[in-house]
Amino acid sequence: MALVKVKPTSAGRRSLVKVVNANLHKGAPIASLVESQKRGSGRNNNGHITIRHKGGGHKHHYRVIDFRRNKDDVAAKVIGVEYDPNRSCHIALLEYADGEKRYILAPKGIKDGDAVISSDKVIDPDNGNCMPLRHIPTGLTVHNIQFEPGKKSSMCRSAGSGARLSNKEGQWATIVLPSGEIRQVSMDCRATIGQIGNLDHQNVSLGKAGRNRWLGRRGKTRGMAMSHHTHPMGGGEGRSKGGREPASKSGTKAKGGHTRKPGKASDTRIIRRRRSKRYGQLKL
Repeated sequence: MALVKVKPTSAGRRSLVKVVNANLHKGAPIASLVESQKRGSGRNNNGHITIRHKGGGHKHHYRVIDFRRNKDDVAAKVIGVEYDPNRSCHIALLEYADGEKRYILAPKGIKDGDAVISSDKVIDPDNGNCMPLRHIPTGLTVHNIQFEPGKKSSMCRSAGSGARLSNKEGQWATIVLPSGEIRQVSMDCRATIGQIGNLDHQNVSLGKAGRNRWLGRRGKTRGMAMSHHTHPMGGGEGRSKGGREPASKSGTKAKGGHTRKPGKASDTRIIRRRRSKRYGQLKL
């Protein structure tokens, strides 16, 4: 895997930086593990735009990922690492001893021929193995963590992410998330050993606006460039914010505002909030 800055043969390629991985599978995905996707384009069931700046984009199928890793005590071999257009990390194709094939999120350093296994018992804490947090030694980096036992994993699934298992006490395991948040999850929740691969994803430079459109991201007009009755930041003679805090078109604060709904049951298991770039350490 290497970062490549291409020759500036045009304005669009002058700033282009891409990741080249010669080990990725070049063929099509497994047909039985893909599904069609319906484009929402940011609309709700009435056709109204509820999420702005979405629409268009290249067609692609959804790769069905095994987020539960619930095929226990059956050895599996990695037969390919593939690109997934639906996520920032790569995916690995597993072939189990009984012939079944499944996709999982590809950990850092995994390659063709590696053996992985998932179990609810104690197994070797090797890269790509999956087991409940109660059996994972403290201090290890884990990813693809379940929020509740038995449900799909929902934490640490993007490229380069990984959480550190810092402590285990009673029925709760303490993990340090990449955001700086420290929280407790049940010891019965499963996690995969290692860090998610494709760490160079953060260094990619799209190079031109058209690549954003390929990804389904439409252009954004600054609020200050709009009229006063169209946007809270609009209007005025010249460039003026109107003396108020930056906000979206609906009036939601754009910088430093709280976006998490209060009163969630899982709030009681947060030991330390994530770090805020503007206000420093947030307190409970």
